[in-house]
Amino acid sequence: MTLTDQQTKTRTTPRRKILISGAGIAGPVLAYWLNRYGYAVTVVEKAGAPRSGGYPIDVRGTALDVVRRMGILPRLRDSHIDLRRLTFLEEDGSEVALLHPHTVTGGVAGRDLEVRRGDLTDALYTAVRDDAEFLFNDSIDTLDQSGHGVDVTFRGGSRRTFDMVFGADGTHSRTREMLFGPEERFHHYLGYCFAVFTMRNTFGLSHETVMWNAPGRAAALYAVGDDEVHAFLNFAQPEPPFDAFRDPRAQRDLVATVFADDGWEVPGMLAALRDADDVFFDAVSQIRMPRWSSGRVALVGDAAWAPSFLTGQGTSLSLVGAYMLAGSLAERDHATGFAAYEHSTREFVTMNQALVGKGGATLFPTTPQALKERNDRLRNLSAMPAEEGRPAHSALTLPEFTPTS
Repeated sequence: MTLTDQQTKTRTTPRRKILISGAGIAGPVLAYWLNRYGYAVTVVEKAGAPRSGGYPIDVRGTALDVVRRMGILPRLRDSHIDLRRLTFLEEDGSEVALLHPHTVTGGVAGRDLEVRRGDLTDALYTAVRDDAEFLFNDSIDTLDQSGHGVDVTFRGGSRRTFDMVFGADGTHSRTREMLFGPEERFHHYLGYCFAVFTMRNTFGLSHETVMWNAPGRAAALYAVGDDEVHAFLNFAQPEPPFDAFRDPRAQRDLVATVFADDGWEVPGMLAALRDADDVFFDAVSQIRMPRWSSGRVALVGDAAWAPSFLTGQGTSLSLVGAYMLAGSLAERDHATGFAAYEHSTREFVTMNQALVGKGGATLFPTTPQALKERNDRLRNLSAMPAEEGRPAHSALTLPEFTPTS
């Protein structure tokens, strides 16, 4: 076969068709790289547009190499929040310790990034929007793998067939439920629930977090800039309050009951919670699965392995996992590619999920004795330099995958 024949064959060979459910973080990254490797990519998202706003997120370690290779690192550097201090308070409002945030998170000053979630999702969407089809205000209704592809029925009524389908639709993934069964099989509850929302910054805070603790309860004010703060209320709960997850009023009532007798700024936070229109309430949990694929369908990001915010690694794992999944499929069939994806990525995911113990003990002690011991450790930390990153953050070295011509 001559070079001309090869080029003609390349141009005339149909591109394999991919559907990705979810346009948050893992979905656009996966779309970007699969397009580079010659796939025709469609992304379906139930929201009407890429979601802006949201609380700040971290990009650390190996994940920095992903955004660098996508060409968006300079833009994210410009959006870096540069949180400067983290203050812990006693139950009576007195100061326990004032630390640099990296002392607690294991981040590396001058290298790791903290950006508004919306800044990251906008950068990712901009990088791929011209090369992939986006279907907003829609979602997958049914999947059927009975043929040589995946027959998909959308909630909007249309039907299409894809060579592969990927669930990048978050901790409460509908794709995972259709493929593997109810979330309860994979949901590992970590003993806490939380609510996060925005409120006016009447506290004079700027580029800092102040966290108040009582046994089993925490309230934090996170000031990215000067106008608004992200309010955060976290509490220990023996069992997940399943009845509240789909009932916003029940969520607010539960949080108000738990924090009803607390002082500091908590009463004002509860009042703001009642009126906030951006409340996000959930359990603190992880998703743990023995495998991430079945047939021609695979999961990525929080849908496959949500590590919980206690690790600070949810975003970074989504970035790295999507890159590894796409690269594992470069010039491979789906079965071989999915096996390579799990083999190359699972250890990195497991190491980062294991960080959860350190996060919970530092931020949310549940007994008076544990809180006293935590505060004593924080006072000692205030006299020490921040640690130079945690090994788990950079435990995987990104391979170079070869794009198709």
